[in-house]
Amino acid sequence: MSNEAMAQGALFDRYAPFVQDFIYRQNWAELRAVQTAAAQVLFESEDHLLLSGSTASGKTEAVFFPILTMLWEDPPQSIGCLYIAPLKSLINDQFYRMETLLDESGIPVTHWHGDVPSSQKEALLRCPRGILQITPESLEAMLLRRPNDIYRLFCDLRFVVIDEIHALMGSDRGDQILCQLCRIARLIGHTPRRIGLSATMGEPQLAARWLAGGTDIAVQHPDTAEAHRRIRLGMEHFFVQNDAPDQSAPLSGKTEQRAAIDAGYEYIYACVKEKKALVFSNSREETESLTATLRQIAARRGEPDRFLIHHGNLSAALREEAEAKMKDDAQNIVTCATVTLELGVDIGRLDRVMQAEAPHSVSSFLQRLGRSGRRGAPPEMMMVFREENPTPETPLPQLIPWNLLRGIALVQLTLEEQFIEPPRTRKMPLSLLFHQTLSVLGACGELSPRALAQRVLTLPPFEHIDPADYKALLIGMIASDYLEMTEEKGLILGLRGEKLINNFRFFAVFRDQNAEFSVRCESDEIGTITSPVPVGDRFALAGRVWEVTELDVGRKFVFVKSVPGKMEVSWPGDYGEVHTKIVQRMRQILLEDTEYPYLKENAMARLRTARALARATHLAQKPLLSLGGMSYALFPWLGTRAFRTLRRYLKAHAAGLGLSNLSYEGCYFMVFRLEDGAAAHFFDTLCSLSENGIDPQSLIGAGETPIFEKYDPMIPAALLKKAFALDRLDPAAAAAALKRMRAEQEKTKTEQEQAK
Repeated sequence: MSNEAMAQGALFDRYAPFVQDFIYRQNWAELRAVQTAAAQVLFESEDHLLLSGSTASGKTEAVFFPILTMLWEDPPQSIGCLYIAPLKSLINDQFYRMETLLDESGIPVTHWHGDVPSSQKEALLRCPRGILQITPESLEAMLLRRPNDIYRLFCDLRFVVIDEIHALMGSDRGDQILCQLCRIARLIGHTPRRIGLSATMGEPQLAARWLAGGTDIAVQHPDTAEAHRRIRLGMEHFFVQNDAPDQSAPLSGKTEQRAAIDAGYEYIYACVKEKKALVFSNSREETESLTATLRQIAARRGEPDRFLIHHGNLSAALREEAEAKMKDDAQNIVTCATVTLELGVDIGRLDRVMQAEAPHSVSSFLQRLGRSGRRGAPPEMMMVFREENPTPETPLPQLIPWNLLRGIALVQLTLEEQFIEPPRTRKMPLSLLFHQTLSVLGACGELSPRALAQRVLTLPPFEHIDPADYKALLIGMIASDYLEMTEEKGLILGLRGEKLINNFRFFAVFRDQNAEFSVRCESDEIGTITSPVPVGDRFALAGRVWEVTELDVGRKFVFVKSVPGKMEVSWPGDYGEVHTKIVQRMRQILLEDTEYPYLKENAMARLRTARALARATHLAQKPLLSLGGMSYALFPWLGTRAFRTLRRYLKAHAAGLGLSNLSYEGCYFMVFRLEDGAAAHFFDTLCSLSENGIDPQSLIGAGETPIFEKYDPMIPAALLKKAFALDRLDPAAAAAALKRMRAEQEKTKTEQEQAK
């Protein structure tokens, strides 16, 4: 017997009998690598555990087999394990595969979030035992409203499992969890072990540092690399105004060969026909439009409507209906979704994942690809790109298919380098700092400014906050009546602070995009919208069009009836930042001759056209290109933050550069006008100005107040500017890019002169 087999046998013997029986019933011949690694760390050490592995690799079972064993062997005197997930759907779904196992263990599992009946919560409060599955928002409510119950609930807490940590790191919501865990540890007098789960992980050492925040416990990140799985991937491209399915010349008179609605959408429809599939979009707007269009195509063809929708503005009932139907392998349901179904809800057998346009990150691409390929089948994704037809007046930069290039770059970085974006960190999470100040004070009562600062600034997300900046925040909160100073110089909640924390929306640190007005059709709750719509007007929600029949402003109800058709919706999309490495790989795609096997005929033809244009214009080699007259385009090939910094730097020095009318698209190019002769000295002037570096504070306008997060409007403008400069700009990368671009411009100029 090999050493590996002996080790697996020893770990298997260490499991509780009911766990062993569960494994036998699954007919597993051996433990998976992720299960062996998790068991070794949890059984044989006291360290935190960071466990990464592909979607459906069994991470949940891997950590709960040893956790259940240890809780069964030595039952805790309180809740023994806390499971924190970013989505209610994860909490509702995550343990269903282990229901029998949990029943046999005798260890109770309690769900706790806004949709759970109060009777279940009260039962746990009476007898705190077992495993508690909870969202960050519900845990915040518990800390604020039940501070005296925390010790009784968690005094013997041993494990904290944080799921999908890649979606939490670098965000207020993830940092909120770290604050909560540290506050609980202080109240119970010990630090439970933390276990972070993720399917995608870039630079795991940064994730390990985040997971251990506020503790002095080591983090183990075992290597659970599995053999590369075969994947099935395709990309196709369509021009919106060309209704020929094969994108050939317009077909006069041959209506049977025309797309009835939209060639790109009809291609998506054909790809999911008679299949169980997820169709991802990058925005709620596109998701709504896509769902409505697919339903129109089905109605036009006389075929059943198999299309559901899933995004954050929908009611819980509609989201749960989509999740339940997707789990039913007997139904070939198609669900159009945003990021809400990107995470690890097990939706059973899935034939295919579709993607409208390309995701913004490698991490998102891998998460969405991993939704398929369960039950032993290879993951399968098809990306479909739709683009407006160019006209003779279309500027050069807009003739490049940037979305198609980004999709190819995501795939190539995955195949060539196994690259995944590193987690982002922030030095001044001011919105969360405001929130936790109110939460801590609301739970503790009156505190001196020094005591409040000691409790708040020692929480891990605030380790870089300057005490002087915190003092400025407190002064601002007092002036705005969120805090009040007593005669004894203590701090208590002010009237506005009391009102804020007494609203259930306070518990969430992310912006509430689920709006104020509830949309109802008879007795059914459809979802929410931001502002009321006049009676008789129409709007889109849940993939359908609704006409307002009655408006109850006082109770914030919008009563509607369903009407046929399709409409655009206006809320903003869920857009993310693009990493510089992705943009640089897009540049390489234009320069190389590789014909990627996953590109379908139209997509390959579109790429060839773009490459020919790039070579004819030197677009990928020469950063500054003349567009004719005084118009120029700049291609810096930078990610979002560095591009944003450079763009602001150009605007700040526009007069000295002779630059005006600057516009841009994403982080791909900028277009502007230059005075006569300014182009010849453009990079020399910029490099001279940035010789001593770029001061990010100077790039923020005097009257500008950068507001991004939920509580930013309550924070002094000076602090918001400092935070923006630190956390949303990258002056070092922008300055380095200027030197690179100057060298590239000179090199291309020399080569062109030599070729003449």
